[in-house]
Amino acid sequence: MSDLLTGPWPLGWSIVVFVVVGVLTVLGSVRLAVLGDRLADQTGWGEALFGAVFFGVVTSLSGIVMTAATALADQPELAYGNAVGGIAAQTLAIAVADAFHRRANLEHAAASLSNVLFGCLLIALLGIALMASFGPDVTVLGVHPASAVMGAFYIGGLRLISDGRRPMWEAVRTRETVLDVPDEPKSQGGERRSGGLWGEFAGIAALVVLGGWAISVAAETFVARAGLPPGFVGAGLMGVINALPETAAAIAAVRRGAVTLAVAAVIGGNCLDALNLVIGDIAYRGGSLFHAAGDDELLLTAAALVMTTVLLGGLLIRQERGWLRLGFDGVLLFAVYAGTIATLAF
Repeated sequence: MSDLLTGPWPLGWSIVVFVVVGVLTVLGSVRLAVLGDRLADQTGWGEALFGAVFFGVVTSLSGIVMTAATALADQPELAYGNAVGGIAAQTLAIAVADAFHRRANLEHAAASLSNVLFGCLLIALLGIALMASFGPDVTVLGVHPASAVMGAFYIGGLRLISDGRRPMWEAVRTRETVLDVPDEPKSQGGERRSGGLWGEFAGIAALVVLGGWAISVAAETFVARAGLPPGFVGAGLMGVINALPETAAAIAAVRRGAVTLAVAAVIGGNCLDALNLVIGDIAYRGGSLFHAAGDDELLLTAAALVMTTVLLGGLLIRQERGWLRLGFDGVLLFAVYAGTIATLAF
C-alpha cells in the first residue's frame, strides 16, 4: 500500500493517470468558472479581485500539491519546474481563451487596473526567485530567506491592489470594453443559495488537490522509469496539467462574457504559483530549492518573465484587432512558449 501511495507507479498506470486527471480537471474547471462568476457577483468583490484571489487559489491547489509532494520526495528540479512551468503554460492560456472571444482582442476587452497590477506583482515574485538562485546559498532552518521576502511581497501586493481609493490610471472605455458590473440578485432565495455555491466550490477544490497528488507521483515515474529530463517533465507535462484549470476556466469564463474573470484567474493563479516555490523550499529538506534549480529551470523562469511582460504589454496597449485574430501578444506568447519547450526537449 505504501508503494502505491508514494510511487513510482508502473509507466502504463502513470500515463492513464495523466489522461484521466487532465479530463476531470477540465470538466471541474468549467464548473468553477460558472461558480466563480456567480460568487463574484453575490459577494460584490468583482471579477478581478475574486478571480485573482479565491479563484486563483482553487485553480492553483493542484500545482501546490504537485510542488510540495515532489519536493518532499527529494525531486527539487521537478518541484521547481512544475511551479515556473505552470506559470508559463497558464500565461499561454490567455492566448487560448482569446481565440474564443470573437469581438475583439481579450486583453482589450478585459481592461482592468487590478489585472495590470497583478502582472507587476508576478514579475516581482519571479525576479526575487531568480535573485535567490544566483545569490548566496544560505538557509535559515532549511528555508531560504527569499521565501519570506516573496510571501511579504505577495501580501503587500494584495493590500495595494485591493485599495479602494480612486486609481491614478484607468483604462479608456471603448465599445469593445466589457465592464465588470455585478449582476443584480434575482431574489432572496438566490442569495440563500450562496452557501450551496461555496460548498460546491470547496468540493471541486478537494478533487483538484487529489488530482495534483496523483500527477506528482506519475511525474516521478516518468523521470525514474522513462528517463525523461526533470526540466521537461516539470514544464512540459506537469506544467501543462497544472495549467489546465486556468485554461479551461478562462475559456469557460470568456464564453459566459466574464472576460475580466478569465484574465484575473490566470494572472492571480500565476502569482500563487510563484509562491509554490516558497512551499517547495519549505518542503525540500536538502537545502535551498532555489539553488537546486538547474539550467532548465532557470530558463523556464526567464521564459515566464518574458511571457508575463508580453501579456502586460497587451493589457496596456489594448490592441483591438491584431495578428491572426489574437493580437501581437497572443502570437508572441505562443512563440515564446513553443521555443522554450522545444529547447527543453532537445
